Amino acid sequence: MLDRRSVLAGTAAALLLPTVAYADAKRQSLVDQSLRSASKVLSGKDYPDVLKLMPKARGVMIVPELVQGGFIIGAAGGRGVLMSRVNPGNWSYPAFYGMGSGSVGLQVGGKVSEIVFIILTEKGLQAILDHKFKFGAEAGVTMVAVGAGIEGGSTAALGTDIVAFSSSNGLFAGASLEGSYIDADDDWNALYYGSGATGKAIVVDRRYTNPGAEPLRQFLAKW
Repeated sequence: MLDRRSVLAGTAAALLLPTVAYADAKRQSLVDQSLRSASKVLSGKDYPDVLKLMPKARGVMIVPELVQGGFIIGAAGGRGVLMSRVNPGNWSYPAFYGMGSGSVGLQVGGKVSEIVFIILTEKGLQAILDHKFKFGAEAGVTMVAVGAGIEGGSTAALGTDIVAFSSSNGLFAGASLEGSYIDADDDWNALYYGSGATGKAIVVDRRYTNPGAEPLRQFLAKW
């Protein structure tokens, strides 16, 4: 007959299993959503500049859902993945990053947008990798925001480091990206890849792999 401690230990283990499975599913779901968003932007007719810019890309960051909402005080938040490319077809595995912002002013309801950032320069990529990247505060790093159906490649060709393609035309108009930040989510990175996984270790050092991210890597390899 089992003693009380054995029963308690077994019960605790059983309770933990669904939590671990759910956590893994959450991260894989974000990778899968990132593939769908990348396919929509890179393959769609709404973003005419993508074909010009992707061959020059040093990296991409894909945010499948950025939520902005509330009245009077608006805030935005979401998660995405960052990937780098050393040479054509050779994309890193995706590292998880968080994105957030704050703004003050009248917000009419909430908005959900998907964004694909095309990182055109080594300077732009390193600025994101080195520390918590804040739009509008990074000296020497320039960015252009482009809504669906709006061309921005002519501006990007003049030395822009990052071009952001958004599915919501009004969300990133003008200076609305000011104050937004991007930061590595190393808790999620460690849960998806293993202990010690960080944004740099995945994207730059390429020390970690996960077969669940292969479809995303293979899709980007076409570009």
